[in-house]
Amino acid sequence: MFLRKQLALFQERKVRPRRAQDSTRLIMVILGRMFSWRHALVNVQPDTFIRWHRQGFRLFWRWKSRPAGRPRIPKDLRRLIREMTTENPTWGEERIANELKLKLAIRVSPRTVGKYLRMDRPVRPPDPKQRWLSFLRNHAKVIVACDFFVVITATFRTLYVFVVIEIGSRKILHHNVTAHPTTEWTLQQFREALPGSEHPYRFLIHDRDSIFAADVDQGLANLV
Repeated sequence: MFLRKQLALFQERKVRPRRAQDSTRLIMVILGRMFSWRHALVNVQPDTFIRWHRQGFRLFWRWKSRPAGRPRIPKDLRRLIREMTTENPTWGEERIANELKLKLAIRVSPRTVGKYLRMDRPVRPPDPKQRWLSFLRNHAKVIVACDFFVVITATFRTLYVFVVIEIGSRKILHHNVTAHPTTEWTLQQFREALPGSEHPYRFLIHDRDSIFAADVDQGLANLV
């Protein structure tokens, strides 16, 4: 009440308050999650306050989606690596890295050189009989896929949504949400999604996330 009375002086004297700084907006957005803020606003319109909240979400997702890992090496250096590989086909990634270090004083890891060598190699056209798409078409009804995706709540809390889908019909077989996914929790979701041993599914597709550990694969093998 003391704070609101002071803010009301701006309205009584018809004085325009200073524009809120970013730190003030952030504090107000955080405090606004603790009580009903609509009746406590004095010199800020509700639409303005909601816009601040949306800006906070955008800034949070921009920080969350920032690129991870080392930046790419410059284009001229990538071009030089390709030229050295073309002119010296017997050189490996370690030899190229040593040549760059000794003659040009450019320190590049052999693994980095090898990464760009693999990226620049021509891709051999796959055999139509062995294509992944053919496998999916032939076995779609007995394949399920699973994955986690992230959801950010209004209070900036991170939740992990687990989904199991049938490839053939695109039907969602199971879904659940947790704040702390573990191997045991993931295996329990598969038990609920594929109950018993009479289900028709034979193949499961998942990525290389560490949560899909060997224990999960072993537990899934026991469900078949």
